[in-house]
Amino acid sequence: MTRPPRQTPGQGLHNWLPRVWHSRGLSAWALRPVAALYGLLVRLRLWAYRLQWVRSKRLPVRVIVVGNVVAGGAGKTPVTQAIVEHLLARQRAVGIVSRGHGRTRQGVLAVHPYSLASEVGDEPLLLARHTGVPVFVGSQRAQAAQALLKAHPEVQYIVCDDGLQHLSLDRDLEVLVMDERGVGNGWLLPAGPLREPWPRKADMLLYSGTCPAQAPVAAFAMTRHLTPYAVDATGAQTPLDVLKTRPVHAVAGIAKPDAFFKMLCQQGLTLAHTQAWPDHADFSHWSAPTDGSLVLCTEKDAVKLWPQHPQVLAVPLQLDLPEAFHAALDRWIGQVETSKPL
Repeated sequence: MTRPPRQTPGQGLHNWLPRVWHSRGLSAWALRPVAALYGLLVRLRLWAYRLQWVRSKRLPVRVIVVGNVVAGGAGKTPVTQAIVEHLLARQRAVGIVSRGHGRTRQGVLAVHPYSLASEVGDEPLLLARHTGVPVFVGSQRAQAAQALLKAHPEVQYIVCDDGLQHLSLDRDLEVLVMDERGVGNGWLLPAGPLREPWPRKADMLLYSGTCPAQAPVAAFAMTRHLTPYAVDATGAQTPLDVLKTRPVHAVAGIAKPDAFFKMLCQQGLTLAHTQAWPDHADFSHWSAPTDGSLVLCTEKDAVKLWPQHPQVLAVPLQLDLPEAFHAALDRWIGQVETSKPL
């Protein structure tokens, strides 16, 4: 059985810090001086934009930013996909911009369904395949958005995946996403999980678990669960019920791999082996088990595994958003199209 590569010091720190952020223990207190310096830099940057010493880029289309205030995954990409699908259902032309975390190619790039995840990032590739809309990646979201509009001038809305702190791109709507971790111990990085001070103003909040204290007024509960089927590299579906009699080798290179393993167990599957890899791992050193066991992974991992291991099955994550959120989004669309006609 292949084991994940030996952790580098950076990976070890990445695994240790989330445990520190659960409470205000000794380790968290020891990091408070660094967090105070980080907080000062964050506030200075915010004031620079508020006083317009540094200006945000205003685009000639409506911009929706999806993001979170804590480090690590919280479900931003599935929410981005859901918002894009909502806009498409209402006959709006949509594009997506993202950083493309973990990609090897630099600069602004267009993402196509046949792109390599190693070059454009796993999450943008998933979005391109699932939505069919134009997707561009770039460390500077404003530049990626401008390139997208130049290539696709018909686009009316741009949805930015993970851009809440990317203030250089002006926005019309901010959708804050939070999971069951909430704000952790409530402290800034690295003493806590917060990227910026909380509470933070936003237009809408989508949360799983318990609604965090001091949340924006428009807060909506969402649920996440696995689909009752797995998909292969061709898109063919296999019901999970059919797989319950087989031992499973589960692989996950996401922010919270244990959550994926737990959901597989809740589906009644027997996990003979589990492998937790760092988030956005490229799996270049992974090889399939030699015992012929069934391998299940997330869709995010599958786009990197399938080119070399097409026998691997992916179990998609399904996001359920309340009807009240869709209604609120429709109200916002009506308001912004009245106040900001194209």
